Amino acid sequence: MSTLKEICGGLPLYPIPENRGRTAGIPHAPVRTPSLTVQEKKLALKNALRYFPADLHELLASEFAKELKLYGHIYMYRFCPQIVMRAYPIQEYPCKTIQAAAIMHMIMNNLDPAVAQFPQELVTYGGNGQVFSNWAQFWLVMRYLSEMTEDQTLVMYSGHPLGLFPSHRNAPRLVITNGMVIPNYSSREEYERMFAMGVTMYGQMTAGSYCYIGPQGIVHGTVLTVLNAGRRYLGVENLAGKVFVTSGLGGMSGAQAKAAVIAGCVGVIAEVDEAALLKRHQQGWLMEITKNLDQCIVRLREAKKRKTALSLGYHGNVVDLWERLVEEFEKTGELLADLGSDQTSCHNPFNGGYYPVQLTFKEANQLMSSNPVKFQALVQESLRRQVAAINKLSDHGLFFWDYGNAFLLEAQRAGADVGGANKGEFRYPSYVQHIMGDIFSLGFGPFRWVCTSGNPEDLASTDSIASSVLEETVLEEVNVSVKQQYRDNIHWIQEARRHNLVVGSQARILYSDQKGRVAIAVAINQGIAKGRIKAPVVLSRDHHDVSGADSPYRETSNIYDGSAFCADMAVQNFVGDSFRGATWVALHNGGGVGWGEVINGGFGLVLDGSADAEERAKMMLSWDVSNGVARRCWSGNKNAYETICQAMEKEEKLKVTLPHQVVNVNILEQALQS
Repeated sequence: MSTLKEICGGLPLYPIPENRGRTAGIPHAPVRTPSLTVQEKKLALKNALRYFPADLHELLASEFAKELKLYGHIYMYRFCPQIVMRAYPIQEYPCKTIQAAAIMHMIMNNLDPAVAQFPQELVTYGGNGQVFSNWAQFWLVMRYLSEMTEDQTLVMYSGHPLGLFPSHRNAPRLVITNGMVIPNYSSREEYERMFAMGVTMYGQMTAGSYCYIGPQGIVHGTVLTVLNAGRRYLGVENLAGKVFVTSGLGGMSGAQAKAAVIAGCVGVIAEVDEAALLKRHQQGWLMEITKNLDQCIVRLREAKKRKTALSLGYHGNVVDLWERLVEEFEKTGELLADLGSDQTSCHNPFNGGYYPVQLTFKEANQLMSSNPVKFQALVQESLRRQVAAINKLSDHGLFFWDYGNAFLLEAQRAGADVGGANKGEFRYPSYVQHIMGDIFSLGFGPFRWVCTSGNPEDLASTDSIASSVLEETVLEEVNVSVKQQYRDNIHWIQEARRHNLVVGSQARILYSDQKGRVAIAVAINQGIAKGRIKAPVVLSRDHHDVSGADSPYRETSNIYDGSAFCADMAVQNFVGDSFRGATWVALHNGGGVGWGEVINGGFGLVLDGSADAEERAKMMLSWDVSNGVARRCWSGNKNAYETICQAMEKEEKLKVTLPHQVVNVNILEQALQS
């Protein structure tokens, strides 16, 4: 087994490691089908070999060619490190700066087999969310970080470490871009080709920015979504006896089972991959598993009648589940599902993100690579069937929403009846349009931190600090909607502790606005300075946030001034964070809804107890929220208007252009007719 010192020593070449190939018995990424020409295959090999000295090319060329043929990508399995991959305590990393050690901690967490979906393919979540494109890049990055000083910045081009460049101590230590492709070439087909050639990468959101914290993040978001869906659609605060039907128990979607129980409802989640079901069950996130649809319906009815919280995993295709619910309704008149959604990886429907109902899991994986055209046709037929069943139930009271995974977009492309007369509009709302959008407009979004000591006691201390901050803030707040969000998140912290949601690094997430984020950051930094917290803490957030993502089918789906397809906000956020104090910044093409459908970015900021760290946090976090609120205000959102006005009252240096609303809309028609 390798040590951290060896991992930081650069590519192991002399002697070269033994080629163990892919490890059996662990999940692996689906085979990719990039359809390269002979010349492009040569270029893919040439691009991979340039990481190695010429005397190793003959040995590695045939090996890499075999990987390209068998898997559709060159992962360099020979160089998969023989180390227990996890987030080690920060002091164990051999680095010259604490910031570099914190980045290493985060990278290794993203590749931890307990966290990562396909660890040997460097995929953290979402089926294709890469940390790096190949293992050579991992070794080089770790070496660069171990050598980095406070006047250098590491530059990352879609997984490739371009190098360490001179900068200054106030600059980011790391700047990441993933998938920055010229817009006219940002298609799914071009992506498959460019990824196979090793020149770009799909970083999802927090996979390629090294800020993933396991499924806890999506648990929290799903809890808030389901709670607010109950309030909006069902008119209830208590979800006992209400049934939430959905699909997916993978890297991100695996959170749905735990979220349903925390929200107090009955969650029935379909999953075709038995390994994913068993993983969530063994983690204690999924209470029960059944392969039998009859048994599934019996347990659903029992829990609904008794009003007991339950997470039930159905090992089968979600289309079968939806169609059975229709059958039950037609036989008995009983609507068994109150709320519904979908968390399959529909941003990647033809490469393992969505499995058609007509095939078994094994058959689907085989056909996916042997006959991609036929597989695509079956996926689209399956989507049409799924939507047809959902539509029948919706006509009788089911409330369904799109979870921002491109489900409705791909269903529309498949010819399903999802409406969509206008661009970006469907029969069913995005969860941002009806639920989370209002929260974003208040400035609330997924704020998170990681205790780099790896010590659960540090996490408990930060939980206590954050709870105290939020409780004090509630007393000061007058806005009813804001108070509700704070109370939901105080309750969340308590539930997160009780349900032991940590997978991988010692991390916590909650939703907070600008005021809360800054106050929590300052309090945690002071806790480090006073020794209450034993090691630095990394602040971060999901890219799916107030300012972090321009995504017309998700984060900006409730922007109605025509700018939902514009990406200025996310790009400006990336740039603004970089010179306001972030330790690292990232900007991505793709994430959540798919390649070419979103531009998003994120950051990492290391708190070390210093006065400098406190000032960085205040400045950067204020911008990181107010940028998105100001944009949403300009688009005409009332909540955002009020929120940004309050922010300007508290900060005299903040000056935002406010919109004048057109009160008499009749003048628009009159003007056009004149």
